[in-house]
Amino acid sequence: MSSYGRRNFLVFAGQATLVSFLASRRALGADGYSAADYERAVIIDGLGSPGSFSSEDGAPLTDAEVQDTRESGLTCVHLTILPVGTTAPDTAFAMAVQGVFQWEREIDRHPDTFLRVRSVKDIVAAKQNRKTGLIYGFQDAVAFETSLARLDDLHRLGLRVIQLTYNRRNLLGDGCLEPANAGLSSAGFEAVERMNKLGILVDLSHCGRQTAADAIRASKRPVAFTHTGSFAIAEHPRNRTDAELRAVAEQGGVSGIYFMPYLSGGHQPTASDVIRHLEHMIQVAGEDHVSIGSDGNISATVMDQAFKDAFARDEHERRAAGIAAPQEFDDGYLFAADLNTPRRLKTLADMLAGRGHGSSRIEKILGQNLLRVFSDAWAA
Repeated sequence: MSSYGRRNFLVFAGQATLVSFLASRRALGADGYSAADYERAVIIDGLGSPGSFSSEDGAPLTDAEVQDTRESGLTCVHLTILPVGTTAPDTAFAMAVQGVFQWEREIDRHPDTFLRVRSVKDIVAAKQNRKTGLIYGFQDAVAFETSLARLDDLHRLGLRVIQLTYNRRNLLGDGCLEPANAGLSSAGFEAVERMNKLGILVDLSHCGRQTAADAIRASKRPVAFTHTGSFAIAEHPRNRTDAELRAVAEQGGVSGIYFMPYLSGGHQPTASDVIRHLEHMIQVAGEDHVSIGSDGNISATVMDQAFKDAFARDEHERRAAGIAAPQEFDDGYLFAADLNTPRRLKTLADMLAGRGHGSSRIEKILGQNLLRVFSDAWAA
C-alpha cells in the first residue's frame, strides 16, 4: 500500500463509527466463515447491480428484487450507469443523467433498503443501518470525452468510479480490443488528473494494456481493475497480467475478481474457477490488493428457456454493435452456476474458509480493501 493510502485509511479507521464494526474480530471457527462473521463484515461488490438479468432496462425493481438485495448482506455495490460503446457524446451524457435519475428514484422508493453513496461515511452509514449503498460508475468515457468539464457535473450527480474506456477506442485511449494498443491520449491524461482532483476512482478494467499502464503511472491516487481475472490462468484480453496486478498493488490499488466466462475459456464459470483466479491474484498482488467485482446482478438467474433465448439475443446485439469480447458465446452465461444466489459472497467466503483462508484475509477480499481504496480515491 502506498504511504498516502496507508495514512488516509488510518485517519478514517480512527473514526469511532468504523471501529465499531471493524474491531473485535474473532478467529475462524470450525464451521468456516460464520453467518455472524458475514454480518459484521463490510461486504462490497466492486461491480454489480440490484435486479436480475430478466429486468427490462429502466424498469423499476420488483419487490422480490428489493428483497434479494436485503438478503444479500451487501454493504454497498458499485453499479454501472450506461451507456458503453460508440455513442454520440451529447446522447451519451443525456442517457447517463437519465440513468442516475433512475437509481435516485429507486433509492427514494425504497429508503429502507438503499442509500446513495457519495463518500466513505455513507458506506459506514449503510453498514450501521443495514442498508445497501449504491455507488454510481461509468464503464466508458463517451459521456464526457469531448468535454472534460462535464466531469465536475457528473461528480455532483454522484459519479464516484469511472472506467476510462470500454473494449474499443474512445477519445481518451484504447480499449482492450484495439489492436493498436496506443495508450492514453492527451485528453486521457487530463481526465486522470481531473478525476484525481475531484475524487473519482480511476477504473481500468476494460482498458488496453498501454492505456492501463499510462493511467497507473499518471494517477496520483490508487486505481483499480474493479472486475477482471488473471491472464496467467486464462489468456483473454479482459484478464490482467501478473505485471499489471503488481503495478496496481504497488500504487495502493485493488483488482477485483469477476464471475465471468473469461475465467474459463468462454464457458460458464464455476466457483472453483473464481477461486483459482482469486488465489493466483492474492499470490501475485497480496491479500491487501484483491477484491470482488462480480459483474452480475444480485438476484439469482432463473435458467429457463426464456433466459437462454434472451441471453443469446443480447450476445448477438453486442457482437453486431462491435463491443463484444472474444469468447462471448450464446451459452457463456455471466455468473458462476454454484454461486447463483443473492448471498453468493457468503457462499464464496465459506469456500475460501474451507480452503484455509483466515477470516482477516476473507474480510479484506469481501470489502475492506475496496473500502480503503475508496477512502484514498475519494478524499477531497
